[in-house]
Amino acid sequence: MGLFDKLKGEFVDIVEWVDDSNGQTLVWRFPRYQNEIKNGAQLIVRPGQAAIFVDQGKMGDLFTEGRHELSTDNMPLLSTLRGWKHGFNSPFKCEVYFVSTKIITGLKWGTPNPLMLRDPDFGAIRLGAFGMYTLRCTDPNLLLKQLVGTDGVYDTNEVNDVLRSIIQSSVATVLGKSKIPALDLLSNYELLGEEVRKLVLTQIDDEYGLEIPQLKVVNINVPDAVQKALDQRASMGALGSTTLGPAPNLAAYQQYQLGNGLGAAGGAAPGLNLGMGVALAGQMMNQVQQQPPMMAPPPLPTSQQWFFGINGQNVGPLTLEVARQFAQMGQIRADSLCWTQGMGAWQPAAQVPALASLFGGAGGPPPLPPSMPPPMPR
Repeated sequence: MGLFDKLKGEFVDIVEWVDDSNGQTLVWRFPRYQNEIKNGAQLIVRPGQAAIFVDQGKMGDLFTEGRHELSTDNMPLLSTLRGWKHGFNSPFKCEVYFVSTKIITGLKWGTPNPLMLRDPDFGAIRLGAFGMYTLRCTDPNLLLKQLVGTDGVYDTNEVNDVLRSIIQSSVATVLGKSKIPALDLLSNYELLGEEVRKLVLTQIDDEYGLEIPQLKVVNINVPDAVQKALDQRASMGALGSTTLGPAPNLAAYQQYQLGNGLGAAGGAAPGLNLGMGVALAGQMMNQVQQQPPMMAPPPLPTSQQWFFGINGQNVGPLTLEVARQFAQMGQIRADSLCWTQGMGAWQPAAQVPALASLFGGAGGPPPLPPSMPPPMPR
């Protein structure tokens, strides 16, 4: 570097910021390096900008839009900090921060996890939401002190990380307090967005020197299961059936499902299949509802129950098969007393025709003739 270039670079005589970041930079520090700012240098602050002088960690003078000559006349705070007397014209070292005061657009927000809410139609459901918002700095000193610090460049990505959590919390609060049914949220996006904006503004205006001119709710989504139920209800309503009603009951839902299944089995167009299927299902359901209720079948016949006197005790009720086993074991004999429904009094088992088979008195072959031949006639 030549002597002329070295002398030329010692003092800065123009301080300005040309924003080439597509409007995404919020704060930019003038790269002074080791150069000193010349007393009487020109400070150019473009529209939508503000410039702050910081001397040894202390906030100095704030300049708004326009062209300013840096001298003790228009830098009272810095002159006080440095102890300059009027007319002081020596070069000085000082940090200069440019702050964007224009509206920054295209910022996004969203809920990373669904919010659990109580809905009057679906009970406890989870909702997710996302949208857009705009941002503007209203107090450069407060922004520089609370968020920027000593960063050379502070862009919207960094401030968006701070604001996103505040917006998410505000969305949960507003949705919880509004108690708007999930089916009516679509018509209340503007109202919800404005309520969220106001709640966020109360937390950032005095804290960070920022404001949110606009906050829009782009979409509020429900879980897949609830969305499927809504789609089915919408499909049923789109068919124009007056029997389905505004909200499908069990019979209407079964009719819809049956019609959908019948329609899918055909080979025609899906819409035609679905319409024909629902019409056929409606006729089938009407026929079922018009048929008289079927009579219940009579109860199954029960086996006759018997009671027996065995060893002085009343034993029963016994079925005929069980009584037969008792007879084979010798517990029930021919002279054992018995009784069943319809008998006037206890009778010996051998005298009851229905029990004769227990003792070989009914149904068996006649006894064999004697083996000995009859005597010969004389």
